[in-house]
Amino acid sequence: MACAVITVSDTRTPQTDASGAMIRKLLEDGGHRVIGYDIVADDPDLVRQRLSLYFEMESCDAVILTGGTGLAPRDTTYEAVCSLLEKTIDGFGELFRMLSFQEIGSPAMLSRAVAGSHGRTAVFSLPGSTAAVELAMRRLILPELGHVVALLAGPRV
Repeated sequence: MACAVITVSDTRTPQTDASGAMIRKLLEDGGHRVIGYDIVADDPDLVRQRLSLYFEMESCDAVILTGGTGLAPRDTTYEAVCSLLEKTIDGFGELFRMLSFQEIGSPAMLSRAVAGSHGRTAVFSLPGSTAAVELAMRRLILPELGHVVALLAGPRV
């Protein structure tokens, strides 16, 4: 699959973005292509603009975001992503929080991880911590990415 990675952060740089680097490595190790990587400030308009660029690319099968999913005033990724989703994958957030609960306990309920689709592009929005990224990628996204993209592509002609 051809995937883009967006890190949402006011402070991360390419040198300090461990979560974005982990997503890219896990995608490539899984045989997927990373066709774009960006660090975007935690501003809903900027996040929507960057997502829209990837949605316009026919070659982009999925976009994976990390960061900005908490409850702090600057955490606006959830609102930005949800405003563009045409369909949601409710089970993603539910399963992510369940798996997180098993590892970290009650703070897992504070995560606003979300997934869905815009057109034929899958979208996954993850917390910024590397542990959360690794959990979501290994347990949920990588095992189902091909299936999700195939479903979004529709029937073969």
